[in-house]
Amino acid sequence: MAVPGADDLGGLTGWSVGVMESLGGIGAAIIVAFENLFPPLPSEIILPLAGFTASRGNSFGLLEAILWCTLGSVVGAYMLYGVGALLGRERTRAIMNWLPLVKVSDVEKTEAWFEKNGRWTVLVGRFIPIFRSLISIPAGITRMPLVVFGLLTLVGSAVWNTALIVAGYYLGENWTVIEEYLGWFKYVVIAGVLVLLVWFVVTHLKNRRARADERSAALDAAEQSAPPATAGQPTTAGQPAPRAGQPAPRAEVGQPVPQADAGPSASFDAAERSTPLDGVEGREAAPES
Repeated sequence: MAVPGADDLGGLTGWSVGVMESLGGIGAAIIVAFENLFPPLPSEIILPLAGFTASRGNSFGLLEAILWCTLGSVVGAYMLYGVGALLGRERTRAIMNWLPLVKVSDVEKTEAWFEKNGRWTVLVGRFIPIFRSLISIPAGITRMPLVVFGLLTLVGSAVWNTALIVAGYYLGENWTVIEEYLGWFKYVVIAGVLVLLVWFVVTHLKNRRARADERSAALDAAEQSAPPATAGQPTTAGQPAPRAGQPAPRAEVGQPVPQADAGPSASFDAAERSTPLDGVEGREAAPES
């Protein structure tokens, strides 16, 4: 049974509808992956058609459509990433120049946008026609970390695919009206993603600042709880420390030299003053019994 509205579609779009009807969810994944590799094939048509097909319940359901299409988006993005990483900028441009309906100027604009704004363009680019496919090329050329690239592609693709598939699912035979409102709909989705990003960044910064304040408070509490060492209090040797300006106490004959907190020089001076001759003089002066 033909999909309503498909009779008016020809070329690649009509072929895509036929593959999706024949293979089900896997067919949807293949078409979406092909859309990444061949940007002129619009996801704005493929995804609503996948939603409409899911509403019929013959090939796959709504959740299956979202999962299969998102898988196709990630696989296709990784394939273009590999092209950029393996071939480099010049060879990739030569291939893009050879492909029909692909403009090298679009590739150059995408690369410039990526170089200016960094890795987040992989996420935001999933909502912009042409850029959603080509953004994988500069990511591959610059060898963006695979995990980061995959996560950003997955999030962006999941949001975009879900929005269009759900719209096609509930619009049914009127799925073609999505094209009329796709302009502002795209900006609504982008605005929602940006709001989520701002919320995530602000929350992360607040949590990090709170953890820093907790560590600072713990250090202050530890410093205040430690008793300060003052003059006159017993030292580790059990002797009172001399007050400022007072000489170290002289040791009696035969008594050990008291230790003070004045440092190694004070102990050395006391040891110099207590010599063996002091003991000899003491014995000579003692009265004979």
